Amino acid sequence: MHRWNDRIAATSGAIAVAAFMTATMGAAQKTGTNGTSKLTFQVMFPASAHAGPITGRAFIMISRVNDREPRLQIGRTGVPFFGRDVEQLKPGEPATIDATDLGSPLESISEIPPGEYYVQAMVSVYSEFKRADGHVVWMHDDQWEGQRWNHSPGNLYSEAQKLRIDPKAGGTIALTASNVIPPIEAPADTKYVKRIKFQSPSLSKFWGRPIYLGAVVLLPRDYDQQTISYPVNYIQGHFSIGAPYGFDEKNDFSKAWLGDGFPRMIAVTFQHPTPYFDDSYAVNSVNNGPYGDAILQELIPEVEKRFRVIKEPYARILSGGSTGGWEAAALQIFHPDFFGGAFIYCPDSVTFSDVEGVNIYEDENAFYKMDGWRKVPTANSRRVNGQLVMTSEQRNHFELANGTKGRSGEQIDIWSAVFGPLGKDGYFEPLFNKRTGEINKEVAKYWKENYDLKYYLQKNWTTVGPKLIDKLFFYTGDMDTYYLNNSTRELQEWMKTTQNPHYEGFFMYGDNKPVTTSRTAGAARSRRPSG
Repeated sequence: MHRWNDRIAATSGAIAVAAFMTATMGAAQKTGTNGTSKLTFQVMFPASAHAGPITGRAFIMISRVNDREPRLQIGRTGVPFFGRDVEQLKPGEPATIDATDLGSPLESISEIPPGEYYVQAMVSVYSEFKRADGHVVWMHDDQWEGQRWNHSPGNLYSEAQKLRIDPKAGGTIALTASNVIPPIEAPADTKYVKRIKFQSPSLSKFWGRPIYLGAVVLLPRDYDQQTISYPVNYIQGHFSIGAPYGFDEKNDFSKAWLGDGFPRMIAVTFQHPTPYFDDSYAVNSVNNGPYGDAILQELIPEVEKRFRVIKEPYARILSGGSTGGWEAAALQIFHPDFFGGAFIYCPDSVTFSDVEGVNIYEDENAFYKMDGWRKVPTANSRRVNGQLVMTSEQRNHFELANGTKGRSGEQIDIWSAVFGPLGKDGYFEPLFNKRTGEINKEVAKYWKENYDLKYYLQKNWTTVGPKLIDKLFFYTGDMDTYYLNNSTRELQEWMKTTQNPHYEGFFMYGDNKPVTTSRTAGAARSRRPSG
């Protein structure tokens, strides 16, 4: 979803550095950033909260303030949290988190400055998936919250306690996760907003347990008084059960939508969370399952059956920002005869030469680039003045603290799940080592051959190009928070060279604008600042 276009070929010295980093980081994984701390946290849960044993992940969160629960303060730039996997943890049995467990933004509890903090514990519950490919994996089964373990119904949490922490002094802090997050309550349907949710036959078969698809449909004014059919804007993006465009019958957009001069159409957002993420990326994947087929063969037909929709390609328009931008582009490019146009805002990497700053084809390591003798950290995100917010290493360690084996519910993990090959253990084969950053070039080739949109167009232009004329419209800020403009610009430069047919697409760049501006301009929402 984001990039930095600093392409510098790695030298033989980089290989030596990578080997050194692999060894030192491996040691750090065993001892922690500072293995001298004797401080430990013990997380347990009572049978009253969860009767049987839990396979999942235990967490502690630490904050200086308690205006919100610490579990609600974690994030890419949030408060420190630390996690450890648990297998068949019984009620009353403690899970220990100590200096060897990775955290973010502090990598070890030994780095916590002495002081008083609000401390909270959580246990994220995983479920067993007996997949159709024969693999058995333990993942978090989305509860219609959009793969957010700190919000997910059924997960357990403790009360926040104000405690003094001093890693050098050591000690054991015990926390009991006795509270259970309640089920999600979907808003009631209204005159204009309707909701669909059903079990997907194909996805449930793939995952070996019920998997659901859904949609939120926004109807035009006078829909209930007419008999005509309408064109549809299928809005792509992160999971939300809110109305498309934030429609609430009161805000400015709602007034415009219901106004005399507004075009009459239907707007639809999809819900297709997966065990890896809040959104499937709307394509088939060996790790994620046949979500592309499920959307085109199950979800859209269900919308078209329940509502008066013009069932013609010209009347099916796509739009979306960031994750939704990539999906809008991919759906249009992969299915040019089914959709009539895509309005694409700040899309995730449309070519993988810049994936949150990483050139997966040329870089040897995802965490740094070699500039002569100098090892330069790879940037992950920035502010509009160019100031670095997060490095690639920090970003990936944040995900690893959220979950191992790609179970973070975060952005880079879902890319690997969607774009990458199947691993021997049933989870995806990573593009790179999340501890050391070392890139697997065979996996990079798999990404390219299957999901690099620019490369796909280059290979198939003579057959696909004629069907895409006047259907691709790109918008992004030129100071995109995650460098999304770089791969978009690369696609634009290639499209200028197209022949038979020659079609350049439409590209517009917001001057000195970040990702949120271009996203807001074209798609409603996003809870995830990255994607």
